[in-house]
Amino acid sequence: MDDLTRADELVVASINELTERRGFGKIASSHPPNFQAFSLRDDTEGLWVADDDGEVIGFAWSWVCGELWFLAQLFVAPDRQSDGIGNQLISKTFAHAEARGASIKALITFTFNNVSQGLYIRHGLFPRFPIYMVSAPRDCLAPRLAEPRLRLESLTAKTARFDELALMDISAVGVSREKHHRYLLGDGTTSGFTIHAGSECVGYVYISGGHIGPLAVRRPDLVGPAFASALSFAARSNSPNISAFVPGASEPALKAAMNHGMHLTLPMLLMSNRQFGDWASYLPRNPGFM
Repeated sequence: MDDLTRADELVVASINELTERRGFGKIASSHPPNFQAFSLRDDTEGLWVADDDGEVIGFAWSWVCGELWFLAQLFVAPDRQSDGIGNQLISKTFAHAEARGASIKALITFTFNNVSQGLYIRHGLFPRFPIYMVSAPRDCLAPRLAEPRLRLESLTAKTARFDELALMDISAVGVSREKHHRYLLGDGTTSGFTIHAGSECVGYVYISGGHIGPLAVRRPDLVGPAFASALSFAARSNSPNISAFVPGASEPALKAAMNHGMHLTLPMLLMSNRQFGDWASYLPRNPGFM
């Protein structure tokens, strides 16, 4: 567990070195490694550190849900990136996928991180589509919001119908993520909601401060109004900024973001060994959670 704090420092430093070099400035800051700690308790084989005489110089973290293996983070200290550490770490994480029998391998990385993309392509993961971080100041967003077409109802660990959430996840991303719902519903900084069209439950969404995601709906035609409803709720928070990650495969959600005056702020890329899920119906939480 002590390694997770040091690994987070390495991840933050590595991200900021990359984004500053690419002209985006510093975008990462340290946060308690709560999801990493949850993942470590859930599956100890999914987290690896590269240790050089007590110094953490690399970190890799993957999680598995059913047949999906997801590489949440893989970072090497900027001054050690030519030492072959990344290849060693990715070999460890791929062994994790094999041990769990996961046939789908995926990750989300920076579009401009061409070195890492080359590493992943050599290991059989190929670019699928972009994922854009969209954001807008709350004060600018709020006047553009119309009355929501869909209704949000509070989702808690006591009220959650995990079998119903599992069906939505299977429809959207191809696997059940029940354990991750339980994690989010136990996170005091995040609020969960089911999404309703009349009497029918058509999806779910989680909102943390002004950030929206994950969001999943039963059909792609629902993602635009579902995202608009989530924006309306998030705009009632005290957060100065409203944000989300929107897949390029979800045209209605991207159109809704642009129609509400949101801006594309950070380009990401989904890579995988094969196509999976219906990403027109799903908005990820962040690159590590998916």
